[in-house]
Amino acid sequence: MKEGYIPRDERKKILLIADDIRVQSGVAQIAREFVIHSCHRYNFACIGGAVNHPDKGKRFDMNQAMAEPSKVEDAYTMLYPTDGYGNIEIIRSIIDLESPDAIFIITDPRYYTWLFQSENEFRKKMPIVYLNIWDDVPAPVYNKEFYESCDALFGISKQTVNINKMVLGDKAKNKVIEYVPHGLNTDFFKPIEESDENLKNFKQTLFKNKEYDFVLLFNSRNIRRKSILDTLLAWKVFTDQLPESKAKKAALILKTDPVDNNGTDLPRVIEYFFSDNPSDVLVLGTKLSTQDMSHLYNCVDGVILLSSNEGWGLALTESLLTGTPFIANVTGGMQDQMRFVDKNGDWYTPSSDIPSNHRGTYKNHGKWAFPVYPSNISLQGSVPTPYIFDDRCSWEDAAEQIKNLYSLTPAERKERGLAGMEWALGDEAGFTSEKMTNRLISYLDKLFETWEPRSKYEFFKDTDLEKQVLPHKLIY
Repeated sequence: MKEGYIPRDERKKILLIADDIRVQSGVAQIAREFVIHSCHRYNFACIGGAVNHPDKGKRFDMNQAMAEPSKVEDAYTMLYPTDGYGNIEIIRSIIDLESPDAIFIITDPRYYTWLFQSENEFRKKMPIVYLNIWDDVPAPVYNKEFYESCDALFGISKQTVNINKMVLGDKAKNKVIEYVPHGLNTDFFKPIEESDENLKNFKQTLFKNKEYDFVLLFNSRNIRRKSILDTLLAWKVFTDQLPESKAKKAALILKTDPVDNNGTDLPRVIEYFFSDNPSDVLVLGTKLSTQDMSHLYNCVDGVILLSSNEGWGLALTESLLTGTPFIANVTGGMQDQMRFVDKNGDWYTPSSDIPSNHRGTYKNHGKWAFPVYPSNISLQGSVPTPYIFDDRCSWEDAAEQIKNLYSLTPAERKERGLAGMEWALGDEAGFTSEKMTNRLISYLDKLFETWEPRSKYEFFKDTDLEKQVLPHKLIY
């Protein structure tokens, strides 16, 4: 019997709105781990989104599927697949059918404008909980109405938590606002001994029996924001400096789709830039199981992620838990995973004065991290996101950090990676599924104890623009 177990008929029920928990997206991965590790405390009705979902309109009984990994025989999880992120009619029908005690949303708030705009309807019966996975400076005041529509806001990064408080101002005191960093399953993501037969077989298949002295991994989507072309240029600058004999023993793995309309055509890029470069650039576009993803991380000497914006960066968490050092741009939630140290010697926590460390205010960090500070911070915008900083680092600086990682001995790289793993598993970071879920359970229980239903509709009036703007610095 799991600690804190509650019988099925006595549990609160959560309407979880996220990606389909059966798929391999980052949001789905986090949602799935949350359900698995808390189904002894809560029942779940899950709205599972996907683009052009083939199962839309169906209802799946996931009780048995959840019972095995959770070790909870009376787990209750119903899955309602939908196109995109659903709509108000779907929400209403599932609420009528399942009678949940809370709505829990995981993803970008822009996808749920219709739900936040209907908060008066739902918050008369149940609280709305939002796990904010995407925020960056300057503080997005344009999201204020969304955040005001929630009873609890959990931020995956320290920066996001700070932004939630800055945007809400005085109204923050009426809400449960807490830090809940992403956590992953350590049954899969962990160091694997080189002698392990499964690892050796995976490595032989991946490298076609070729031996490398240094392998770097990029594992993310082939989209502009992930800076995959800058990663390729950084690799080229680095390998061009090596003697040909050493460059031939170096490889960059791109675990991503070879072609993406939101990114680029990687085979053509590689053909042009690396036709005379002796290093190997391997594009791995096939989907891998979670176990094989762990094998992949255990086959490489380092991970690289130069995203110009990043809510968290699960590739870095996977890297940490497998004991692999990483190179990363100093932006968003990736800063948390580098463990920057402030002037007091503490793990850096953003504030209104220093809401991001992207300008390199603090330089000391965990030995497992090789940070690349943005060299160009530009203000970008769109209709749904009127303004946001684009933190772009230079490929020359990234190449220098690749060189620094390369210059270490395998033993030194391993020692740094294991230091990161120890920290990630500890109580301060707690980047595991169990610790993430324990945090969520604690904060949800706090919410259920204090929440009061919204009793009536409220009328809103236009206010002067200056009253909507928060008193914080634009230039950080």
